[in-house]
Order: sequence, then C-alpha cells, then structure tokens
Amino acid sequence: MSAPDGSPVGAERSIGQLFASATTELSALVHDEIALAKAQLKQDVKRGAMSGGAFSVAGAVLVFSLPMLNFALAYGIRTWSGWNLAVCFLLSFAANVLIAGLLVLIGVAFAKKAKKSQGPQKVAASMKETAGVLQNAKPHPRPELPQDRAPEAIEAVARSSS
Repeated sequence: MSAPDGSPVGAERSIGQLFASATTELSALVHDEIALAKAQLKQDVKRGAMSGGAFSVAGAVLVFSLPMLNFALAYGIRTWSGWNLAVCFLLSFAANVLIAGLLVLIGVAFAKKAKKSQGPQKVAASMKETAGVLQNAKPHPRPELPQDRAPEAIEAVARSSS
C-alpha cells in the first residue's frame, strides 16, 4: 500500500512530498465541489423546465381546446338542460378556465420547488468554509530537538564521516 505520491505508508515523507500530497487532495476536493454544483444546477434547470412545460401545456390547452370544447359542451348542456344557448356557452368556457387554472397551479408548484432549491448556494458556502479552514490552519508545533540531535551536532557528524 502506498500514499498518493507513491511513497510507502508509514515512511517519513519530505515537506515537499507532504505539500504535493496536500495540493493534490485540495485539487480533488475543488473538482468534487464543482461536480456537485453542476449536478445540483442540472436538477434546478430540470425543475424549471418542468414548470415551463406545465405553463406551456396550460396555454396550449386553453387556446386550442376553447373553440371545439365550447361548442361541444355548450350543445351538450343545451340538450341535457334545455337552457338558453348563451348560458350553455358560458358554462363550457368556465370549465376550460378551470382546467387551465389547475395546470397553472401545477406549474407554480414546480416553480416554487425550483426556486427553493439552494443547491449552488450550498456548494458555494461549503467551498467558502473549506477555504476558511485552510486559511486558519496552523502547523502542529514541532518538539525541540534533543541536544545530541541539534543542527550543530548533525553537522559535526557529517564532517567527521566525510
């Protein structure tokens, strides 16, 4: 098993290797945050498209069905009740408006869901939080070297062995 930079796990790694590993992991974190934002934005766009589609269907139903439905419904009411033909046409128009109103309510429900979704805002807040943590990160205090491992002692050993 090895670390992301290829060095064995548990082995002492240099500052450069640690920094490279941290940079790689931070880059992966940023890429994952961006992918999450894209996925949530795609879901919001899908909800918005559903809302627009419902509004379009409501408009199409109202426009294309009014003449045919009004005539059929008005003559049907006239045959069934014997009322004046004008009243029968008003009742058929009211039925069409009721159907269109129901479709508008469906469109409003989808629009509210799309507006409530805070996907990109959540990701932006998460990224700001990550940046804040990284800015405030402080290295762990390093213990003092024992006297026999002080830099002067290490240099003396290096000179004597050369």
